[in-house]
Amino acid sequence: LLLQGSMFNTWKPMWVVLLEDGIEFYKRKADSSPKGMIPLKGSSINSPCQDFGRRMFVFKLTAAKQQDHFFQAAYLEERDAWVRDIKKAIRCIDGGQRFARKSTRKSIRLPETINLSALYTSMKDPEKGIKELKLEKDKRVYNHCFTGTCVIDWLVSNNSVRNRREGLLLASSLLSEGYLQPAGDTSKAAAEGLSDTPFLDLSDAYYYFPDSGFFCEGYSSDDDVVLKEEFRGTIVKQGCLLKQGHRRKNWKVRKFVLRDDPAYLHYYDPAGGEEPLGAIHLRGCVVTAVEDMPDTKKYDVDNILFEIITANETHYYMQAASSTERSEWIKAIQTVARTGK
Repeated sequence: LLLQGSMFNTWKPMWVVLLEDGIEFYKRKADSSPKGMIPLKGSSINSPCQDFGRRMFVFKLTAAKQQDHFFQAAYLEERDAWVRDIKKAIRCIDGGQRFARKSTRKSIRLPETINLSALYTSMKDPEKGIKELKLEKDKRVYNHCFTGTCVIDWLVSNNSVRNRREGLLLASSLLSEGYLQPAGDTSKAAAEGLSDTPFLDLSDAYYYFPDSGFFCEGYSSDDDVVLKEEFRGTIVKQGCLLKQGHRRKNWKVRKFVLRDDPAYLHYYDPAGGEEPLGAIHLRGCVVTAVEDMPDTKKYDVDNILFEIITANETHYYMQAASSTERSEWIKAIQTVARTGK
């Protein structure tokens, strides 16, 4: 989610975790300690929040000491899901009950003693962890990855599980919680629910660590030319958008091409030209809809603007042709930012 800073009113992407009695927020998902925590006891929530005219899908959490905290989701359903769960947690506190959101851990009945974060650290150990390999399948080379069978083998040999069936449950939880990522059609199809288990104990199902150096190389039809790194992967979406320039703040029409591996959004001169004018690296970015901007008074921007904030906090503003097209771009970019490298 985007969180508004308390001092300078700036908005920054944060990894937000809802607990039984509070909300923790981290600068990055992998961080071990939070940047802050908001207690839920005595808190109230307001949604939709109209305090910020140019920002959509904002909700306000007012703590017991009457301190306001503002969060922005990427789209309506995401905001409503957060508000619904936070309200439930507050009700449970008021009623003396224990809040329990439906979780991957409970759905696959993992022991509460298992620490997925600590296990992930062990799996990445350079000497004793899972070895990252270069694997080839269907004329594509997957770098810095490993097979599903290797993961289960490691869990069993490391005494993390008693047998391969328990290993599947644990690996599925690691996958669902984002500690493992699927690479290739076989593992991705299983993760999307097209198999009996989200994780596959197979030698042709590939996975990788989300913060590793994973990338995929595709070969041409002649089977001898490797594509450039920024142009690997499948085109997820393409089309023309208005883009605001960073220096003069002027708006120009650009052709955008969204690729999933690596996670890049390239933009081109719509009049032609094979070389891109620039690229936005999407891994770890946040994308949100915005209503208006001070620099867009000359344009018809009725619910069609959106903003991309990259991992290094660079802001890009785009204008779609319609609200439907904007929603499509936001969802496509979100997916690539989460799963691409």
